[in-house]
Amino acid sequence: MAKKEVKENKNENSKNKKSFSKDFKAELKKVIWPTPKQLLNNTIAVITIVLITAIIVCILDLVFKTLNEQGVDKIKEVVTSMNTTQEQNTENEQSNTQTNGESLQTDEDAQNIEVVEDSEQNNVE
Repeated sequence: MAKKEVKENKNENSKNKKSFSKDFKAELKKVIWPTPKQLLNNTIAVITIVLITAIIVCILDLVFKTLNEQGVDKIKEVVTSMNTTQEQNTENEQSNTQTNGESLQTDEDAQNIEVVEDSEQNNVE
């Protein structure tokens, strides 16, 4: 029985293949092929649309590129100005602490001098 089933399957497959090719040919006959004039018009339309799209993408690319470069330059300027401002503030703080330190030292020296003068006056009396 198995041999009969295999033969039947082969017969069905060959029938399917034959009917597929017949159906395929029948469908190709139903296709409406464009005339050369229609083909030329459609080809020109497709090429025109592709070129317009490419130009738009190119323009947008250039615009975004320049915006990006200008934006990066502005950010660099802001960062550099912030850094210079911070450096100036740091230098001012350092000079203030040095000045304050010197004034503290001079105040202490003045007090020491007064103490020494007072003690000398006490010794003289």
